[in-house]
Amino acid sequence: MDREKIEELLKRLEETESQLNRELEKGAETIKCDFLQERTPLWEYIRSAKPGYLLTAPVIYAMIIPAIVMDLFVTVYQAVCFPVYRIKKVKRGDYIVFDRHRLKYLNALQKLNCVYCAYFNGLIAYVREIASKTEQFWCPIRHARRVRNAHRRYWRFMRYGDGKDLKERWLKLRKELEK
Repeated sequence: MDREKIEELLKRLEETESQLNRELEKGAETIKCDFLQERTPLWEYIRSAKPGYLLTAPVIYAMIIPAIVMDLFVTVYQAVCFPVYRIKKVKRGDYIVFDRHRLKYLNALQKLNCVYCAYFNGLIAYVREIASKTEQFWCPIRHARRVRNAHRRYWRFMRYGDGKDLKERWLKLRKELEK
């Protein structure tokens, strides 16, 4: 394994992501819309929904309960453990972003759905970042088989079965978490 090559590829990946974000932000201020014409009235929106959508809505919204519990537990975990491990804390607000509910072309239910999705998906990203830092601290070893959609830290972990200089590399990965 060529660590320098992996570092180079990760740097290029980060640069590409930054470039993608810059491109997506271009022209965002210039988008114009006739809000009154675009918004679907709430009752019409509900009436036109497929019956299956209406029947599954309570199942979807019930997921908010375990999400809030997970949010609470992970936030407490990070507050208690990260200072002990000297790991820089994850900023919740960098992951859970509420803004789409301010779009004037959405009706009240669409806005509620946007708040729900922003919270739930942001929470998953927040939890994943905390979990990835924990994994880097306690077990920075890649798996023997390919993992789908691995977090970014994963590629800096030690290769499965490569125990050479384990303690030194492990301590180096832990030290990186303090930054």
